[in-house]
Amino acid sequence: MPDLPGTDGTEAVVRKELAIAVVSELNLILVGPPGAGKGTQAERLTQDFGLPYYATGNILREAVANGTELGRQAKEHMDAGGLVPDDVIIGVILEALKQDEAADGFLLDGFPRTVPQADALGEALQNAGRKISAVLLIDVPDEEVVRRLSGRRVSKAGRVYHVDFDPPKHEGRCDIDGSELIQRDDDKPETIRKRLSVYHEQTEPLVEYYESRDLLRRFDGTRTPTEVHDHVRATVATLRLEDEL
Repeated sequence: MPDLPGTDGTEAVVRKELAIAVVSELNLILVGPPGAGKGTQAERLTQDFGLPYYATGNILREAVANGTELGRQAKEHMDAGGLVPDDVIIGVILEALKQDEAADGFLLDGFPRTVPQADALGEALQNAGRKISAVLLIDVPDEEVVRRLSGRRVSKAGRVYHVDFDPPKHEGRCDIDGSELIQRDDDKPETIRKRLSVYHEQTEPLVEYYESRDLLRRFDGTRTPTEVHDHVRATVATLRLEDEL
């Protein structure tokens, strides 16, 4: 922008600084199979862009703890061992997104899990005058997921090791207290494959759903966490810049 006539350029500089200060709303959804490293990337993204992180399970537990009307409804279903209905989950999520901390955007993880949930969320956001900026897919093949999760071993005190990535000094024993390391039931290959089956059946259709709406961004989750983070951060920064322009 050229300097305005009759000024020393100060006004132009101020305008530029104000334009930079205007932050576009970033509403992001994080998806991927179990063991893809979504938690690691979520933690880094919240630091990079100052976004609040909303994991569905955490939001539901908070609503129940706070005793909200939707929280009470969710608790009834959870206590009965049933699934919390979509309308209750969406209501709880929208309550969270109304908080001041989410005014400039949010990072949502664990919802939507199905195409009907995605439809409902999109409609609810539209009614609130908001929209999804991008859906970030951390893609990892099944065999890599099984290798990552089934290799975890836990000590009596809860210290976590991995047979490939972070093995103990003495096989099967904790470095600190010498207790026997065990494999939790959730980390057994057959359990992991069941979780993957549910993911492919229910959640994977979201990939095509969001891709058809030009919202999906893919990332190779087999790369190191730092490499994945660098790619995700650059992509999100570009999205924000394009939106501002």
